[in-house]
Amino acid sequence: MAALDYAYPWDKLIHRFKFQGDLAWADWFAQALIQAPGAADCLAQADWCLPIPLGLRRLGDRGYNQAWWLTRALTRGQRHKAHSDWLVKLVDTPAQHELDRAERQQNLRAAFAVTAQAQPPLANSSVLLVDDVITTGATLHAAALALKRAGVRRVEAMVLARTPVLGD
Repeated sequence: MAALDYAYPWDKLIHRFKFQGDLAWADWFAQALIQAPGAADCLAQADWCLPIPLGLRRLGDRGYNQAWWLTRALTRGQRHKAHSDWLVKLVDTPAQHELDRAERQQNLRAAFAVTAQAQPPLANSSVLLVDDVITTGATLHAAALALKRAGVRRVEAMVLARTPVLGD
């Protein structure tokens, strides 16, 4: 589920949040997410909430993971559900927004893994993946596959914004 379209004026605000460290938007964006149809129920039913991780290079360059800030804000009062280190990105891949659809799918093949410490609690659980923007769904799909391989029963995804498809 997505709360907003990645279009004016949200695209500019999300860009500031994602690339310029304007993290004060995390709480407001989390509230927008929770108000999306079905989002509150989805959050309540999830055993765990995990952000889409960044590769080490990108995390080092940026200094923060915006998906983790969204996850923290979403789980305020339920912080036991949120873990930033259970799903990891194994390789530093080119940024998805720089690639076409086919390249996006190939770019993330085997890019994510579940850490050994996370496997026992994740087994047969329900996980809510959190990210900022979805375009093709390749990132969420690759992360969900890693979680399913680790024994997760159900994976849902919540994103702040979706890139509008032509004809929408």
